[in-house]
Amino acid sequence: MKLPSARPAISRRLLFTAVGVLGATSVMTQLALMRELLGAFSGNELVLGISLGSWLLLTAAGAWVGKLVSRGETESGARLLPVGFIGIAIVPLAQVVAVRVLRDFVFTRGAAAGPVGTLLATFALLLPFCLLSGSLLTAASGWLSRRGMPSAVAGAYVADCAGSIAGGLCFTFVLASRFDHFALLCFPAALNLIVAGCLAWSGRCWLILASDILIAGGLALHLALIDADAITTAVQFWGRSIAFHGNSPYGRLVVAADSGQLTFFENGQPLFTAGDACRIEETVHYAMSQRPDAHRVLLIGSGVSGTALEILRHNPGRVVYVEIDPLVVEQGRRFLPGSLADPRIATAADDGRRFVQRTQERFDIVIVAVADPSTIQLNRFYTSGFFAEVRRILNPRGVLSFALGRYENYVSPELAQLLSSAHRTARSVFAHVRMIPGGQVYFLASDGPLSLDIAARLGRRGLSPRLVNRHYLDAMLAPDRLADLDRAVARPARLNTDLSPALLLYHLRHWLSQFPSPLGLLGAGLLALLVVPLVRLRAVPRLIFTAGFAASTLEVVLLLGFQTLYGSVYRQVGLVVAVFMAGLAAGAAWGIRKSAEAAGGRRALPVLGFAIATLAALLPVFLTAVGILDAASRSSILGQGLILGLTFVLAILIGAPFPLAAAFDPGEPQAVASRLYAADLAGAACGALLASAILIPLLGVVAVCLITAGLNLAAAAVASKTISPA
Repeated sequence: MKLPSARPAISRRLLFTAVGVLGATSVMTQLALMRELLGAFSGNELVLGISLGSWLLLTAAGAWVGKLVSRGETESGARLLPVGFIGIAIVPLAQVVAVRVLRDFVFTRGAAAGPVGTLLATFALLLPFCLLSGSLLTAASGWLSRRGMPSAVAGAYVADCAGSIAGGLCFTFVLASRFDHFALLCFPAALNLIVAGCLAWSGRCWLILASDILIAGGLALHLALIDADAITTAVQFWGRSIAFHGNSPYGRLVVAADSGQLTFFENGQPLFTAGDACRIEETVHYAMSQRPDAHRVLLIGSGVSGTALEILRHNPGRVVYVEIDPLVVEQGRRFLPGSLADPRIATAADDGRRFVQRTQERFDIVIVAVADPSTIQLNRFYTSGFFAEVRRILNPRGVLSFALGRYENYVSPELAQLLSSAHRTARSVFAHVRMIPGGQVYFLASDGPLSLDIAARLGRRGLSPRLVNRHYLDAMLAPDRLADLDRAVARPARLNTDLSPALLLYHLRHWLSQFPSPLGLLGAGLLALLVVPLVRLRAVPRLIFTAGFAASTLEVVLLLGFQTLYGSVYRQVGLVVAVFMAGLAAGAAWGIRKSAEAAGGRRALPVLGFAIATLAALLPVFLTAVGILDAASRSSILGQGLILGLTFVLAILIGAPFPLAAAFDPGEPQAVASRLYAADLAGAACGALLASAILIPLLGVVAVCLITAGLNLAAAAVASKTISPA
């Protein structure tokens, strides 16, 4: 329908609302799709970095494209905005379908995709939404600038931050535990369809308005009549019968049956298979045989599978089973009612490390049955800091048990580094460490004596495990297999600590060794992604780029410090992210006010760069001081408050340069918005790709903070010479 010649009457308030809704939608879609991508492409730290980095890079590309959309308030421009928001509403739902349905068509079913395949698939899957969201953000900024608002770009940045805060909190605390991903994404879809309808009405685009109403009706009909989550889950787990699927704050849980055997999957990764007798027996009997008189046992993870029940064969007085996700325990009681029924088994819904830090109970045996250290979160259970915390709660001669890797009669160089680092780390805390080359390599650590004569010890207790019997143990503990492990741990390897997660790096190397792309080549490509923008960008966008890099990198450092000190308490970690986003908004609001001062605003821009560099350099010192203060006060309240305060200050410093750059970077508003949004998101993408997956494991937190400080210092120094006060 042809518009009249008058300018489309889209108000500033509606445009700001649209940007806020866009920010909320982006965060909720990102969180939902990250879970889906983790399930599709194996959930290690590199895959997390690839997913988040791809998201930010593609959104940056969309911000650059958006300057083309925002030129002129024409009939086509008035139509593009509501059409874009209709697309933002429906594309995420299609992306969830694509992740679940197309994965096994593109890659071999059951085979790992590898880093290159993951990168290409992630780019293809995320491309539609990210290009749309980035271009709409730039387009809205351009339209706002033509509503007589000189700080339109900065105002849009604040509105986007505010929407992101609301979306993140809503996802974390309200929606994630109550709705599947399809139903969850219908909430932001409805908001975007309302925004699209209002934009179409304001722009007098009646055909688009009618289409918007029809799509909203179809969405409501879909919710009422079709269980898309159940249908796509059945396709994703083709060949298995789905017994349960649902969401918790910690992930998407699926319980699937194959030939009558139940497997629990979280975010697409198998947690355990009920009745996996060999793994259950190895997890239990290697450790329990060391102390026949053990009375109290702590089990971290995997208790629902039957591990807790197997421990009871040794007749302890009490077994404490710690599981971070209550939904796993709930469904375990439902499908495997006997696994936790014995009154001697006590369950605790808590992060395993936080439980160890807080408990006053003493244990004879601690069994850590969690996944390999493929992420910073999981690496926390294999560090010298955690081992020291376990030693504190062990009785004299108490035993810690954990397992790593897979041993199939050959120790590759990458697996050898993994085992050597774990052995060295355990030996830094405990007097004795023994290894058992079973299905996995099992580590036993204690200040008391340890024995590999496991079969005799079990026999003296009258125990005869079904699979881990004398014949099995004779084969597993053959001299050549033990010699393999001795040679492996003789290799030099780094100590695994909370702030220098060496095991994460070695695990990534071990994973990458399965694919043709070596870590060095991948690292070189990622470093090029960092260096090229630093060389090619002008002074002001470069400053925004390095601030974006600091935002991603230092947020990872803060989350790492928070998890190390207080465990992975999901809601508190969500609060750290929310406080960070609030600080960005507050910093941007301050920057808007400061940009009104011509000379003062110009001077403030490089000063903020210097401040970010200073805080980055001092961040490890602050985190260490918080840990000392927290231990001295014997209360976590003060320490958590200090970390949240530090997070807020850091975010203010990172959020403030954007509006100042928007005010003093020359060019048309839509071009400035495109350039700065792209620089900010590209810098954040580099930080996301490099920090947690490569730089922190390779160099440690202190070095990464110093690198971040150096980049921001250099960018601020150049900007101080380039931007002269008016």
